[in-house]
Amino acid sequence: MNDILLITPPFTQLNTPYPATAYIKGFLNTKNIRSFQMDLGIEVILELFSKKGMTDVFAQPIDLQTTSLNSQRIFSLRSEYIRTIDQVILFLQNKNATLARQICTMNFLPEASRFAQLDELDYAFGTMGLQDKAKHLATLYLEDLSDYIVENIDPDFGFSRYAERIGHSANSFDELYHKIVGPQTYIDGLTLKILAQHLTLENPRLICFSVPFPGNLYSAFRAAKYIKENYAHIKTAMGGGFPNTELRQLSDKRVFEFFDFITLDDGELPVELLIKNLDEDGPKSYKRTFLLEDDQVVYVNNSSLADYRQAEVGTPDYGDLLTDRYISVIEIANPMHSLWSDGRWNKLTMAHGCYWGKCTFCDISLDYIRIYEPVAAKILVNRMEELIASTGESGFHFVDEAAPPALMREVALEIIRRKLVVTWWTNIRFEKSFSRDLCVLLKLSGCVAVSGGLEVAGDRLLKLIDKGVSVAQVARVTRNFTEAGIMVHAYLMYGFPTQTIQETVDSLEMVRQMFEMGVLQSGFWHQFALTAHSPIGINPQEFGITPVKREISFANNDIDFTDSTGIDHSKFSFGLKKSLFNFMHGINFDVPLQEWFDFKIPRPTVDPDYIHDSLVEDEVFKFKANSKIIFMHPEPIKDDFIKSKKGDSWEITSLTFHLNTNILKIELKQKLAAWLTESMLRHSIKNGSQITLHQLKNDFELHFENFEMFWFSKPVQQLKENGIILSL
Repeated sequence: MNDILLITPPFTQLNTPYPATAYIKGFLNTKNIRSFQMDLGIEVILELFSKKGMTDVFAQPIDLQTTSLNSQRIFSLRSEYIRTIDQVILFLQNKNATLARQICTMNFLPEASRFAQLDELDYAFGTMGLQDKAKHLATLYLEDLSDYIVENIDPDFGFSRYAERIGHSANSFDELYHKIVGPQTYIDGLTLKILAQHLTLENPRLICFSVPFPGNLYSAFRAAKYIKENYAHIKTAMGGGFPNTELRQLSDKRVFEFFDFITLDDGELPVELLIKNLDEDGPKSYKRTFLLEDDQVVYVNNSSLADYRQAEVGTPDYGDLLTDRYISVIEIANPMHSLWSDGRWNKLTMAHGCYWGKCTFCDISLDYIRIYEPVAAKILVNRMEELIASTGESGFHFVDEAAPPALMREVALEIIRRKLVVTWWTNIRFEKSFSRDLCVLLKLSGCVAVSGGLEVAGDRLLKLIDKGVSVAQVARVTRNFTEAGIMVHAYLMYGFPTQTIQETVDSLEMVRQMFEMGVLQSGFWHQFALTAHSPIGINPQEFGITPVKREISFANNDIDFTDSTGIDHSKFSFGLKKSLFNFMHGINFDVPLQEWFDFKIPRPTVDPDYIHDSLVEDEVFKFKANSKIIFMHPEPIKDDFIKSKKGDSWEITSLTFHLNTNILKIELKQKLAAWLTESMLRHSIKNGSQITLHQLKNDFELHFENFEMFWFSKPVQQLKENGIILSL
């Protein structure tokens, strides 16, 4: 028996567990509270996409006279789908690598409409390895089956969502309620069968559903209904990203026909109090919890206990989850996009909240962003080592709102000191702290990619957003990451309040130039959405928009609005996304922007060399006395010799540095070389010693003169350019 069953309802990611339940389980371990966690989504997917599951799907009656030609084709090929499905799933679980060769023969998998896009992607396959190409083809195969299920079995099905539409800002609970109490769908039947098996095995007293997205909401309610009808003694609770943002004005008491409690924000203390309340008679103490009292919805926050600090919440625990059975898919031939859907990632957070916390479109009034608390680098790397030991996986996705550059530096140094071999990526702000040398350090520690908001790609609107960056600065930072070998993904936004058509066109031109210059590798356009808890949502009149007011009894986050410009920004969607698809694959930079749209747009007003000119290096010879100097390769091979010219001779030392991909050789006078190598060894990263440039200068000048001439000399510049000396 477990005290708590933690459930992620269908559906989130296919390739890796959503981390919320692992965070809570890790915390509960520190309190000796027994828990079991399950990702109900991946279990349903594996049940559905199996030989038995597909046999059952194709046994469901359909009308071949009215269904689409695509569904008719899939149904006709049903025996081939049933024959191949188990092997394809094993391949996508990285357990059947040799199948890639059969998949890539192009006559092994049955093909329906999703494969029609292959003609557009043939050029991309040249840069994809055999395994990635096979994963992409297998992904299309699964998407064909998904299309069949949506058309003929369950219209709400989706790999990373379920009944998402009715979860999006459902100000009223009516539509969702009617679906919950209505007939079960085919997917519901699979979900509840698996849930029942776990309930019998685990016999919990409290079930906590983590609902991160609108697409998880319906399944959570459907499962909670089943529990109330069949296990009335079990208490049910909901927390996670969706209630944290959407349910802060909850008043519809019908919600509590299914859930006993809805908790907000950090879940550790609220969940701990819920389980304690089950053991105690008399008055109950709650933290940020909705419940039903005297037939009325009340919000109770009467606990005097403070939330746990990040150092106290423990290491996420992925135990119980089927970590070896998640499936890696590749939806499009883009290496950055594959990070979200391909491979298993242990998820951690460098800091609670956002250190910037000013962007006007963001929910900065909510605690999960507003309260900023970083985790010490040593604690973070301790957690990384614990997760490597417990999961066998050394890939990490830091899921921060924006990872702090100073903390990223300390984490990178700690990883290198411990000689860990890890692969990691995270979300950032494109701020000037990301110097060339910091990016090199991050790469050396295992960072492979970053994503960040370029947003509107125009300086006027970036100021209105209060992003704290300019387009030129973003270009320089992305250049630093790219040159260090770290992929860069940009979040892009259109339709921001007061944005003009000219500004949208100019934004696209900025993006085109950044891809053409090679400083961006990936991006995604999304249309601006107004949220209730953002500065724009709180003070819309300051941004020239008028919200559409509705009565709120259930969800409240996304808000409809009218913009004073009167522009229909949605008409730009197709052209922005199609052009970006081409730019990501390095083609059609010379196509006029007008060609991407089927309506008239103005010419860009951006200088065609704007990004190029922004990348001109102008900081090479700045002397920053407080910079920390990191010596990455402190033990060169030394060779002393005498150098003569025109009757003069000097004692010279040749220093040879063997780097991973090249050899660097420099020559210095012997005494200078001896001082440098001794300094490098004494303050090497392996010794954990750090020295500032000012301290290094003072030490130099005890023995020699003119440190600046030495620091900016050709040999030292070569050491810096090759990452042997880093100035942070």
